[in-house]
Amino acid sequence: MNEAAESGPGLEAREGAEALVAAVLMQGRALDEALAEEAARGRLARLTPSDRGFARAIAATTLRHLGEIDHALGLLLEKPLPRRAGLTETILRSAAAEILFLDVKPHAAVSLAVEAASRDEAARHFKSLVNAVLRRLAREGHKLLEGIDRERANLVPWLWESWVAAYGEERTRAMLRALWEEPPLDLCVKREEERELWAARLGAEILPTGSLRLAAGGRIERLDGYEEGAWWVQDAAAALPARLFGDLRGRDVLDLCAAPGGKTLQLAAMGAHVTALDRSAPRLERLRQNLARMKLEAGIVVSDAMRFTPGRLWDFILLDAPCTATGTFRRHPDVLRLKKPADRDRLAALQSRLLAHAAGLLAPGGTLVYCTCSLERAEGEDQIASFLAAHPDFARQPIAPAEIGGLGECLTPEGDLRTLPCDLAGKGGLDGFFAARLTRPSRNESRP
Repeated sequence: MNEAAESGPGLEAREGAEALVAAVLMQGRALDEALAEEAARGRLARLTPSDRGFARAIAATTLRHLGEIDHALGLLLEKPLPRRAGLTETILRSAAAEILFLDVKPHAAVSLAVEAASRDEAARHFKSLVNAVLRRLAREGHKLLEGIDRERANLVPWLWESWVAAYGEERTRAMLRALWEEPPLDLCVKREEERELWAARLGAEILPTGSLRLAAGGRIERLDGYEEGAWWVQDAAAALPARLFGDLRGRDVLDLCAAPGGKTLQLAAMGAHVTALDRSAPRLERLRQNLARMKLEAGIVVSDAMRFTPGRLWDFILLDAPCTATGTFRRHPDVLRLKKPADRDRLAALQSRLLAHAAGLLAPGGTLVYCTCSLERAEGEDQIASFLAAHPDFARQPIAPAEIGGLGECLTPEGDLRTLPCDLAGKGGLDGFFAARLTRPSRNESRP
């Protein structure tokens, strides 16, 4: 047997990758949720962090390029695989990702895929097919992809139609080109006055928005400043909504739907007295750990936001509402395969209820920032339009370019924040994010 195909970390990492791909495409589970489970007690449990990272890279690359991969494999398979083929399709897809997009030596990818097939009870009957198809793919793969509409191939039809309607075809294609690249690592520093210091120590670029940006790769906990709590990881776009409140020193802020907690850390670092609420106790425990590492404080409340009736009002409320998270596809390509129109509609209805409930907790003269990491207008622009129509006592407070690092192109005509994955493309892009700032005029004020 070829040395590359011997049972060992190489094979186990690839079998782990196949398990991750199957978890997403066959079981409908989130990629990182499946990764955590496999790392704890599955195929990845015995592997080093670097091998686990390789397994995730294979899985993520498979999902990023799934349309192209399936197109190429479809040209090589004489007929569709039968249901009894087990993991055969997953093994083919994962190996194709290695051959076409990860620059893995073809003979190693083919040999290990055949070995993986031989170890699966159902797929072992198709290992000759796996061998033949992948060998042809190694010879002809890039030719098979000539002329394919890459952007459209890798996006499910309902999202293509939704994004083209919202942003136009040119911007949609630009967004999808961001799907093919592993995104950089963005950090928020605890103390703004130390931003240049940590940029120099980490070799990071300071973005116009103030976030630090490093090339992806390596273990986060090994970076300088992690243990001492000098910074935390947060996409540059996700770091913008909390900044829309202005000076919060000594002010009370309610952070609804707070987990996993990046915005809570921001608010606390800005000097606010934060009440962080979320229905998930395990996710709030992670927030507690990060607060301890950062030496920051916040009140933690485990509660369903819709049932939260504290008997008081807040001057500042941040509602980072549950959403389809389609704007995070650079980091989580699985969302493009997992989300359906029914998910968008269900979540939009929930967002509407949450927004109305949050509005009832806002004091006269207060500010409410609503945000989602979705690219769907139903979860952003349309949500705010409906809210304002139903709540005439509220007004939009337009965001100024200076508040978001001068990125005027990331503002809608109404003055809301709308970042797209193709924004800051020359610097590594941004997650897709929406945010609107709403105010409730005090009793002695009138709406403009």
